[in-house]
Amino acid sequence: MKIQAVTLFPEMFDSITEYGVTGRARKQGLWQFDAVNPRRFADNKLGYIDDRPFGGGPGMIMMAPPLAAAIDSARRAQVGQNGRVIYLSPQGAPLTHDKVFELAQLSDLILLCGRYEGIDERLLTNSINEEIGIGDFVVSGGELPAMMLMDAVLRLVPGVLGDQQSAEQDSFANGLLDCPHYTRPLEFQGLPVPEVLRSGNHGLIAEWRLKQSLQRTLARRPDLLAKRDLIPQEARLLQEIREEQQAIQS
Repeated sequence: MKIQAVTLFPEMFDSITEYGVTGRARKQGLWQFDAVNPRRFADNKLGYIDDRPFGGGPGMIMMAPPLAAAIDSARRAQVGQNGRVIYLSPQGAPLTHDKVFELAQLSDLILLCGRYEGIDERLLTNSINEEIGIGDFVVSGGELPAMMLMDAVLRLVPGVLGDQQSAEQDSFANGLLDCPHYTRPLEFQGLPVPEVLRSGNHGLIAEWRLKQSLQRTLARRPDLLAKRDLIPQEARLLQEIREEQQAIQS
């Protein structure tokens, strides 16, 4: 996979291209990265790529021509035929695990990182495949959202994680929140590791983890359960959880 970022601040991406599992994977050749600075395509000596908005209002708007030229340059540098141009925007569709999985199947991603008050709408109409947001809030630019999207996608690229099961067992991978995890010591601040995790009975451990996952999802994200088709084991465990909660309340 090759990921390119159209950004005014290429140096910001050092944190994901040079460090951690994503940095190691890039050095191993599992993915490629390039940053395209739209200032290279400005039609003025100072490299300005923004201007005042038509109709008035505060702030500046990123102009379409230099951004379109930067995107075209990135398209010419793609390594495959199934690429996608994504604008990181709070107005975009929410980033979900299903979307991350979909993007991980592509050969190329071009991520447009906006700044200032926004981007000329005509660029979004003509040059962007989709807009994606990472939450109902606004940050100063698209670089941090782009890196979050990159990290989520790259975790699903074969070989990036040392153990692919780590990605398969993460929260949202199966539509539920992840279960609690424990490691040494056996007791910490008066709290022991649950006995079932020390039992060696893999069947009981798997069921305990599923029940914990369901319980955590019910408490924190019941909306995920509302749209989930439960398998019989999940339905049984969820009923147990609700009965236990009713017993505590009564």
